[in-house]
Amino acid sequence: MMEDGKKKIQQSLDDNSNVKSAVEPMDFDDLLPYIGEFGLYQKLLFLMMIPFLFSVAFVYFAQIFVTLVPEEHWCRVPELMDLPVHKRLALSVPKDGDNYDKCRVYVANWTEVLMSGREVADTNWPTIPCNRGWEYNFTDIPYETIATELDWVCENAALPHVSTAVFFLGAIVGGLVFGWMADRWGRIPALIGANMAGLLGGILTAMATSFWQFTVCRFLVGLAFDNCFTMMYILVLEYVGPKWRTFVANMSIALFFTMAACLLPWLALWISDWRWYMVVTTFPLISALFAPFTVPESARWLVSQGKIEKSILIIKKFEKLNGKHVEPSVYKEFSESCEKAVASEEGQSSYSVLDLFKTPKLRNTTILLIVIWMAISLAFDGHVRNVGSLGLDVYWTFTVAAATECPADIFLTFVLDRWGRRWLACFTMIFAGLFSLGATLVPYGLPSASLAILGRFSVNISYNIGLQYAAELLPTVVRAQGVALIHIMGYVASIISPFVVHLATINTNLPLIVLGIVGMFGGLLSLYLPETMDKELPQTLRDGEEFGKDQKMWHFPCIKSEDVEARPEVYFRRSNSAMRASVRGEHFRSSLINRSGRRRLQLSAEAPAVLQVATLDQIVDEESSVPEHKPVAA
Repeated sequence: MMEDGKKKIQQSLDDNSNVKSAVEPMDFDDLLPYIGEFGLYQKLLFLMMIPFLFSVAFVYFAQIFVTLVPEEHWCRVPELMDLPVHKRLALSVPKDGDNYDKCRVYVANWTEVLMSGREVADTNWPTIPCNRGWEYNFTDIPYETIATELDWVCENAALPHVSTAVFFLGAIVGGLVFGWMADRWGRIPALIGANMAGLLGGILTAMATSFWQFTVCRFLVGLAFDNCFTMMYILVLEYVGPKWRTFVANMSIALFFTMAACLLPWLALWISDWRWYMVVTTFPLISALFAPFTVPESARWLVSQGKIEKSILIIKKFEKLNGKHVEPSVYKEFSESCEKAVASEEGQSSYSVLDLFKTPKLRNTTILLIVIWMAISLAFDGHVRNVGSLGLDVYWTFTVAAATECPADIFLTFVLDRWGRRWLACFTMIFAGLFSLGATLVPYGLPSASLAILGRFSVNISYNIGLQYAAELLPTVVRAQGVALIHIMGYVASIISPFVVHLATINTNLPLIVLGIVGMFGGLLSLYLPETMDKELPQTLRDGEEFGKDQKMWHFPCIKSEDVEARPEVYFRRSNSAMRASVRGEHFRSSLINRSGRRRLQLSAEAPAVLQVATLDQIVDEESSVPEHKPVAA
């Protein structure tokens, strides 16, 4: 009977397997094991990400070091320039407490003052705002910047922040333009276009001689942020097997992006010329011109455009360099599956981002994601740009703060799939807020800066969680558009962050107070989102509306009850690493996120439930305990 049972079960499994193979076409991820999931070619592509990671770091952070203003500056009085600095200050600049005023100067007949031999100002002299320029003490900032060259201080102190806000406006436009270009003409043309826009803007920035010239150039550079990298990022991750994507997605940022960011302040000191600094930091963008000769076009995008033969030619390059051999029948099956998938796309593109707001729970989730991401973006960019107000050497402070990206990424790699998204996002944002507020309560200088840097470390973790969390919560059919909307709203928050940092001109604690409150607010809101760890991701709008309804406020995914049946994790485990890979940098530019989801959605209506296959002996053992007249369920 045992042998007969085994035969029946085996036949049942074979029948189900045949049904499954008949309805489930070969996915691109199914092809990767044949050509190598992280072979020689993928490792070379991983290293090719280096210049693009340097580019995005330089594009993002370089402006900080060309708009720095020395802490000590005062009004310039041409008639007193032959005197030593301490005498010029004593004669012409009123005191503001223990320090000299940075924005006002005494009015006097300086020829008569010099002839009288006077060395100290008369405090009864009238004062006026500086009207003949400023002098700067270049001890802490040992080179001219455009801010000192054009006197962006006092009533003009907000101008660098305005140019930064315009930079983020450029990023919004660039995301829309190059995202469209990526779906229309391919990832490689979009990658080249974004980098060339940044290259042009960076070179022209070095030639700027006025605020408006500088600002227009920053808009051009903003077009490249972070499009100059994410196209490459997505391309590489598409060709890496699912089990390697978490490593590539996080370690590329942790190693190369962190290295580039930490290098920037020392480049500024070494070059000591803001114009040449802009040229040098813009130079890595030129690497995109070599992309067509070294980086393959997205095979997924080619498939989505019906160019299946071209995609297979690219895949065969991986096969050759990785030293693999793939049977022609595998390529034939893949080609046929792709043709069916492309055909199934017709008539399935009617969803829009507006569908996210038509049902109550999905609407609440979308609004929460937008507000939380705006809080994270504001806190992140605020901490990045507030390094000059922490009372320590700005170059060392920036380096240490930037270095926190590496441990944050490594930490997240190990804990995100163990502790879940919701509570980890909540705690890291709240800790970021507490550290920021705590920095205002301790002595100014090293204690305050140390807590602010810990806040930056916590925000780094929250930022990385947020990118993945949004893509997991939104239904597949509108995921790409939804993540795009959320990301754009993050740029809107980043436009505000320079003006939050500008509050330091009123009180050095104000930026940290604002960032602390924003961080805690965003963290608490995270608790109103459902957890996605070990859950099937929503595919349809109805899935999105129902997702998380069985979860409670105090649900902890890392604490599992023994009497609760474990949920299937096959789909999630596969899509989890793929999803992080798709959205860590920007995500929404790949229209294939929609296409892949729709195809799975269509198949799910046709295919039977995925078998939870046990060993044959286990199934037979279960059969022996079932009455003989009952059928055995495979």
